[in-house]
Amino acid sequence: MHGRFAAAVLILVILLVAARATRAQRQSPDTAPHPWYQHAVFYEIYPRSFMDSNGDGIGDLNGIAAKLDYLKALGVDAIWIAPCFPSPQVDFGYDVSDYQNIDPMFGTLDDFDRLQKLGEAHDIKIILDFVVNHTSDQHPWFLDSRSSRSAPKRDWYIWREGKSGNPPNNWISNFGGSAWQWDSTTQQYYYHYFYVQQPDLNWRNPAVVDAMYGTTEWWYQRGVAGFRLDAVDSLYEDPALRDNPVLPGTNDFGDPKIENKYTQALPEVHTALQGLRTVANKYNAVLIGETWTDNVAQLEPYYGAANDELQMPMDLLLTKLKFSAPVFREHIDAVEATGEWPVFVIGNHDIVRSWNRYGDGQHNDQVAKDMAAMFLTLRGTPILYYGDEIGMQNNDPTRREDVKDPIGRLGWPKEKGRDGERTPMQWNSEPNAGFTTGTPWNSIPETYKTYNVADELKDPNSILNWYKQLLALRRSNLALLDGDYFGLNEKDPNVLSYLRKSATDALIVIINMSAAPQTVNFRLSKQRLNVKSAKTLLTTQPSLQNNSSVAQISLEPFAVYIASLK
Repeated sequence: MHGRFAAAVLILVILLVAARATRAQRQSPDTAPHPWYQHAVFYEIYPRSFMDSNGDGIGDLNGIAAKLDYLKALGVDAIWIAPCFPSPQVDFGYDVSDYQNIDPMFGTLDDFDRLQKLGEAHDIKIILDFVVNHTSDQHPWFLDSRSSRSAPKRDWYIWREGKSGNPPNNWISNFGGSAWQWDSTTQQYYYHYFYVQQPDLNWRNPAVVDAMYGTTEWWYQRGVAGFRLDAVDSLYEDPALRDNPVLPGTNDFGDPKIENKYTQALPEVHTALQGLRTVANKYNAVLIGETWTDNVAQLEPYYGAANDELQMPMDLLLTKLKFSAPVFREHIDAVEATGEWPVFVIGNHDIVRSWNRYGDGQHNDQVAKDMAAMFLTLRGTPILYYGDEIGMQNNDPTRREDVKDPIGRLGWPKEKGRDGERTPMQWNSEPNAGFTTGTPWNSIPETYKTYNVADELKDPNSILNWYKQLLALRRSNLALLDGDYFGLNEKDPNVLSYLRKSATDALIVIINMSAAPQTVNFRLSKQRLNVKSAKTLLTTQPSLQNNSSVAQISLEPFAVYIASLK
């Protein structure tokens, strides 16, 4: 009896030690080799808006290829291209009608292959945007599915009977109205979490699962290095079709507010992600997740209990935070507490430009530099959004007739849509910002005359050159690549400061996030650092260029100071 008890205790101790060791490995990034995507800098391209190569006013793959030199010089390692597959363009490409081709507006498969090979020559990997939740209603799969109740692909989508002439339940589309659409041909409703023209795939059908896994493999074999997975939380719905709980009030479209309890983030999502990861692992590919969460803790399961799901679930919470040292500090501490590898995002094609969102209307350029300094020096992988590196600004439509985004047309004037953050890239101060020789598909703000690549490259103090310097430092500094994060002066209401420390290097980042001068003092003995001197690596404050001590630093408003410690 005592022998069995002792053996049981021994096994328990071994398991606890193993668990702690596993956790320690996650929490100490400096102790293990890093996969390629952790050291990489990702850059999202909205293909309609990056560069037009043929004068039709719409960006294309050859336009992207023409700008690879720019991306290489910027410091980009991988480009995520928003959907470029054939599509009726109801939702600007997020309604896919063929997963294994290129939409003619963007080019051809040959153009893609050329881009991929040029990317290899520039050491820039290609990440595609994979719309996993739904297809277009013009996809051959859905055309077959809606042709009759006995069609071979009927069960590839979600069809249900109504209730007394009404939809099956109270589920609401993310883009307004019921999530159920009546089909007069087969006399049933189909489910669409997004637009009516975007029917949801039935991920409970093994044939659908196989087809989607096979699609990723088809692209991996063409040289794609990974996928950004769109709307991953929406893959599964409650098979019992229980009503979602109703909340007080209405949404921007006038519908009752509901809690998406039975339509979002169901446990089965993780099974699908594990399957997608299994295929990705065969090609050393990366999976990036569009993972909207209410808090940092909810991000952790997307990595997988055995690190077998998403390598890069995006921390989109950062995009909702106000520009504030205490707010950012609290968020970073929560991210660090998970022990996972963070993925920081400050902008994308669905969110108001970071220049506008974080700025105060007076110091936006300085704030943009502060944001770059923070999210490019934290532990983790950053994903840039095209144009943020030059301070591009939102250009929202002022009239309903100018709105192109269906969300804006449906929700006007309360909801103006996403056109403003999707305007063409501003390459120079020539007509149409050098984006096209034709008529641009989306309006270009007048600010392009001063915020553009050509002019900012000539200005050593521009936002663009600040980004380039930060990215060059990130690439060359071991503390930034592999080091741990240690917060400093954690009660300071104005200045965000922290250490990045690897086995061989230590670096301090100090960012004044206020419009007033600030003086900060540091006692680094708590971090077991016997600092004798500091060497300025980057700063926005010329008077600190030759600074050699961090015992006390006087900062101008919004100043950034980054130094190595000896």
